[in-house]
Amino acid sequence: MTTSRREFLKSTALLSIGVFIPAAQKGHTQAIISPNFAPNAFVRVHADNSVSVLVKHLEMGQGAYTGLCALVAEELDCDWSQMRAESAPADATLYNNLSWGPMQGTGGSSSIANSYEQMRKAGAQTRAVLVAAAAKEWNIPVGQISVVKGVISGGAKRASFGEMAGKAAGIAVPTDVKLKDAKDFTIIGKTAPRLDSRDKVNGQAKFAFDVKRPNQLTAVIARPPRFGARVVSIDAAKTQGMAGVRAIVEIPQGVAIVATTFWAAKKARDVVVVTWDDSSATKVSSDTMMAEYRALAAKAEGAAIAKKAGDATAALKAGAKTLEATFEFPYLAHAPMEPLSCVIESSEAGVQVWAGSQFQTMDQGNVAAVFGVKPEQVKINTMFAGGSFGRRANMASDYLVECAEVVKALGKNGVKAPVRLLWTREDDIKGGRYRPAYVHSIQAALDDKGNVSAWQHRIVGQSIMKGTAFEAFTIKDGVDNTSVEGADNLPYAIANINVSLHTTSNAVPVLWWRAVGSTHTAFSTETMIDELANAAGKDPLAFRLAMLAKHPRHAAVLQLAADKAGWNSPLAASVGGAKRGRGIALHESFKTFVAQVVEVTVNADKTFKVDRVVCAVDCGVAVTPDVVRAQMEGGIGFALSAALHGKITLKEGLVEQSNFTDYPMLRINAMPNVEVHIVTSSEPPTGVGEPGEPPLAPALANAIAQATGQRLRNLPLKLA
Repeated sequence: MTTSRREFLKSTALLSIGVFIPAAQKGHTQAIISPNFAPNAFVRVHADNSVSVLVKHLEMGQGAYTGLCALVAEELDCDWSQMRAESAPADATLYNNLSWGPMQGTGGSSSIANSYEQMRKAGAQTRAVLVAAAAKEWNIPVGQISVVKGVISGGAKRASFGEMAGKAAGIAVPTDVKLKDAKDFTIIGKTAPRLDSRDKVNGQAKFAFDVKRPNQLTAVIARPPRFGARVVSIDAAKTQGMAGVRAIVEIPQGVAIVATTFWAAKKARDVVVVTWDDSSATKVSSDTMMAEYRALAAKAEGAAIAKKAGDATAALKAGAKTLEATFEFPYLAHAPMEPLSCVIESSEAGVQVWAGSQFQTMDQGNVAAVFGVKPEQVKINTMFAGGSFGRRANMASDYLVECAEVVKALGKNGVKAPVRLLWTREDDIKGGRYRPAYVHSIQAALDDKGNVSAWQHRIVGQSIMKGTAFEAFTIKDGVDNTSVEGADNLPYAIANINVSLHTTSNAVPVLWWRAVGSTHTAFSTETMIDELANAAGKDPLAFRLAMLAKHPRHAAVLQLAADKAGWNSPLAASVGGAKRGRGIALHESFKTFVAQVVEVTVNADKTFKVDRVVCAVDCGVAVTPDVVRAQMEGGIGFALSAALHGKITLKEGLVEQSNFTDYPMLRINAMPNVEVHIVTSSEPPTGVGEPGEPPLAPALANAIAQATGQRLRNLPLKLA
């Protein structure tokens, strides 16, 4: 086959599906051209009447380009067809994440939340200067000038942004600008077609995989089969004479095979024999580890206290009815559709990186350290990323550092060439940095009126933050917040509560995963709440609402989901011996409130299918509602994939999964009908990239319990 998949897509996309993509979106991403007017660090106005926004956050499918451009466009009063997006350079002095301090990066569902006023102000400043330029040019007062859809008008005069851009360049930019009242919004909260859709459909969007530098080589890495092993020897005899192979070099992370193409490098890696010293490597097996976790979960001694109110121990003893449950959660891989990749080129002028960089500041510093240069000498060209779910945001910048080590090693051998590093799917699944495995133990009590009187929750698992640059900010009194979030801030009115944590340690690399701690705490808490409602003989919705008097936003989103799902109406009858059930769950993560109702059909053979998910979300101001809906839908699909299939296991330190054959993803025919309802709000916007994930699995487990009477407490879900 002489045509690549990308070229095939380019030639056929418009014929097959391009007709459904609005023409106004054409070329609206990565349009890097010289501006005529640059009033601030974010906005560029061009002579062709286009407006570019330098987006400081990585676009990895979550809609950051569209949302941040919408904020600028709203205050600028331009037409949406004028908007362009390009990635901002790596420069934390200008483009830092305001939620994180002096660091540029994307994560924690923070893109819109930290940029809401900043980007609106950038748009308002630009508008003010264009208006001032028009007033000066036309010799009329500023107050007599209006701007509507990118057209500046005053008296009988009219001009486009492009026509006025050159004249605006010499006018002082105001620091104090008035932002619009929400009632005057014409773009925020409305339908704004995504700026990246067309380029992604027709194959024009550029990912790190697409970068081709002159004389570029491709590298793959032979990494140790056990985490912590080291290279003893390399036997590359079988690679002699293999076409395209240029070098085989040892780097700290393993052995790099460098060739002219990926396939040549991959074939050579298959025959290179590496002997490993695994004397210091982990030999952990999942079964043994989880047994140890269960034993720890039963012990109060040594656990760090995450939250304590009242006396949970005494209240448990005094309870009219007590319940106890243990929950288990396996390691999970991120498995983004685009595995890790990057290109690095080193020259006398400095170092250039092309990557879907999620932590630009960290990545700059870590790559600079390899080459012994200053961080500012590392230029990062941020490309589109085909998903991440947290994987590209690691403090060690692992894949970038690997590539830098390869470039450095080649240079020592006299080879000066840019290097493209590629991870295969197998590299990704076996490569670590998983969502940690956890065991939870919850004991709870009901009083004689059926109210929750005691809640004791103990969590066991690895720390994501320990040993990282974030440790000082996220670990307090022995508690890693990412291990307990969602459990230590339960909204329910429970007088006696104790949440504690046993932090374990082993060499399996862990990292945040979409929704981080809430991925397991939501499941344990919301299924336990449901079980308590059942024990009290109360409706699960009413049971929750009764404990949410002090949390009106939680209560409102819960009620909305229930109403839209027809909570009090009977489910349609099942056929063929199948049983149907409906479950509900509520969770807050990243300051966004999400409730979901799941309807499920359980077949006689113990298989089940999710039929419908009704989701209600309160994320404050919904800047781009279509993106909010898409993120809720995506989060539900992502969560369902994990709930049905997700599981990384180890046997004597070896990861047992390798690809989608044994780490399967949700198939399209298993995706349920999804309805998303957005709460109208004037509160500041909060994140939507992750909060759609946590409620799905508990709502599903609760639906299965309602249908069958069987409580499922371990993920992935499986009926016995």
